[in-house]
Amino acid sequence: MTLRTPSRTSVEIATQPDCWSRAVASLPAHADVLPRRGERVAVVGCGTSWFMALAHARLREAGGHGETHAFAASEFLPGRNYDRVLAITRSGTTTEVLQLLARIKGTVPTAVITAVADSPVADAADSVAVLDFADEESVVQTRFATTALALLRGHLESVGALPAGVRPLARAVEDARTAVAMPLAAPLLTAEQVTFLGVGWTYGLALEAGLKMREAAGVWTEAYPAMEYRHGPISIAAPGRVTWMLGTAPQGLADDVVRAGGTFVGASGQAAEDLDPMADLILAQRLAVALAEAGGQDPDRPRNLTRSVVLAEADHA
Repeated sequence: MTLRTPSRTSVEIATQPDCWSRAVASLPAHADVLPRRGERVAVVGCGTSWFMALAHARLREAGGHGETHAFAASEFLPGRNYDRVLAITRSGTTTEVLQLLARIKGTVPTAVITAVADSPVADAADSVAVLDFADEESVVQTRFATTALALLRGHLESVGALPAGVRPLARAVEDARTAVAMPLAAPLLTAEQVTFLGVGWTYGLALEAGLKMREAAGVWTEAYPAMEYRHGPISIAAPGRVTWMLGTAPQGLADDVVRAGGTFVGASGQAAEDLDPMADLILAQRLAVALAEAGGQDPDRPRNLTRSVVLAEADHA
């Protein structure tokens, strides 16, 4: 019997608990990058980084740390007054992020969280936090994105209370270790379609879970705020299709999915576990790799994707 060599993506997924711990340990070194309590902040990114920005923005506001808006870098609204613009970019070469930082340079303090110290974004921003230990060889982002969010979440925890119901990050790290090792449930491995749902900060995680499945495996996935699911999307619930809730489900939603013929899975994707939503995202990442491999695809070489989107001049003129 020939054993399959683990994909690079799988290896990187498994390192996330340690990466999150390292991010928290690095907090004192990044005091000039991370938003101060009371600041009015915009957080920007592209793709996965944008979804992490959405999660952080909701966590920060809900915790009483200050008004926080999240934008895809290409959709940033000019003319608003912010105390800080914080960008998240793994490669530091993403065209839309670099363009935005150049456009607002000198008008508002800018900061960046990246994985690459000598990337162009390091010169474009006023301050930079480099999480090079979380950099990835994979095209599909996993550990850098969640490590950036762990840094931001750990910072909120260190300077004030987290929103009600959000666990201490140390507990999330332990949950992540569980998520790395636990088996994936059969309904997930055989699902023809998965809809991810979130509430508040976990909506950004739901968007990211859906993106991972599409990127790595080409699986039909959707993502919605949980209360919006009944407003049309539940029409696709059916046997062989899964509705996966990241976070606490609204009352009665699970029963509605079951009545529609679908399979509802809870905060960990499996009824027997109760994991932090960030750890739950690790399960979705692992499922994306498993489905890609089951379908004969290479999760390390996803279709139509590159590690960073760098546009030609004509593409963004």
